[in-house]
Amino acid sequence: MLLDHLYQIVDQFIDKANAAFAQPGTYIQIGIILAIYATAFAIANRIRKYAPFLDTQSDKVAVHPLRRFTRKLGGLIFPVLAIFMLRISIEINDNTVNQGWLVQTAFTIAILLLFHSIIRNFVRNKVAAGIFRWVGLPLLFLHLYGFLGSLIGILESISVNLGNIQISIYGIARVTIFGTLLFWLGRISSKTGREFISHQESLDKRTREVASKLFEISIFIIISLLILQIMGINLTTLAVFGGALGVGIGLGLQAIASNFISGIIILLDRSLSIGDYVELEDGRTGVVRELNMRATTLETFDGKDIVVPNEKFIAGTFTNWTHKDKSQRYRVDFSVAYHSDVRELVDIVKKVVASHPQVFSGDNVPLEERPDCEIDSFGDSGINMFVEFWMEGIDDGKNRVGGDLLLMILEALQEHGFEIPFPQREVRILNSNVPCNNKLNK
Repeated sequence: MLLDHLYQIVDQFIDKANAAFAQPGTYIQIGIILAIYATAFAIANRIRKYAPFLDTQSDKVAVHPLRRFTRKLGGLIFPVLAIFMLRISIEINDNTVNQGWLVQTAFTIAILLLFHSIIRNFVRNKVAAGIFRWVGLPLLFLHLYGFLGSLIGILESISVNLGNIQISIYGIARVTIFGTLLFWLGRISSKTGREFISHQESLDKRTREVASKLFEISIFIIISLLILQIMGINLTTLAVFGGALGVGIGLGLQAIASNFISGIIILLDRSLSIGDYVELEDGRTGVVRELNMRATTLETFDGKDIVVPNEKFIAGTFTNWTHKDKSQRYRVDFSVAYHSDVRELVDIVKKVVASHPQVFSGDNVPLEERPDCEIDSFGDSGINMFVEFWMEGIDDGKNRVGGDLLLMILEALQEHGFEIPFPQREVRILNSNVPCNNKLNK
């Protein structure tokens, strides 16, 4: 019985197909569709010819994010033109012969293929791509054929009332689908925007950091407002919520708000930047690795991370060693015996320090930045001396120049016969002719 029913359905489909293809209008629609695709293909090639940045074949290994994005957009010119022209053909057929079912079918298939192409080229996340492919495509198909309204009505009828709040299956599905879409769009927009800003060589590093953070905050605010709108929350009610939030900030969220505002101030006044070497009030030092809206992360040379609230950099004092200039001056101390030829020693130490590859030296270096050796003081056991030098970066971590220079100075002193003094005491015995026993008896 079932088999006979299937045979009947197949026979009806074949009869309808034969009847359709027996009509001359069907072949006219096929010709229109072919002509539309040929015209759209020719126009797309012409556009890509006069706009090389949209050519999908050129610069396939483009590094700039904007160039990669425009190249992907170039691949959508042909299907978009075809959809636009098919839509015009549908309107013409509806107003004339009212026989455009084949063009309408081609239009629907073209839109579904365009949506699938967008998912394949622009959605990198596998989870998001799966949601768009298995949920978005069926919903789009139902919308194009006019079945989506009936489905929405069925889903809205399945609801639960919790006081004054009505929760329906449609509401949950709408928030889930559009919330996922908005989060994905926000993440992609934020990432693309930050990459685009980071490639702007005309801007300095600190300006790019400020622009990236402000762009990220703007995207977050826009996405949050859109999600609230989708959830059915009236944005005018946020005024009351804003007042309550202000009271909460004044009472319990004062520290969080202070750190957030301090983070914005740090980004705007450019007092800190990624890569700066900072010394805090308590003596801890580190390189700025991350600037967030709540705290700043410093990385020490022993691999530890120091998370410092942004308020500390606004209310307190700190030393930024590399804020304006990466060049730093350091000094190494050493001692020699009193009988040393100090003038000869000064020349030797200067040459030794200048030979280090990381120390600034040479005729092209200003005189005040060249190595300089001087007497510091006269000690109990010898002459205390020091040598000053300039170098690029910090004398710590990867750039342990001071330790290398001490070893080089020691080897030079030993090579030229200079002595490094050690603590000495001179003991004098008075009245040496008096016997020791008599002294003890007294």
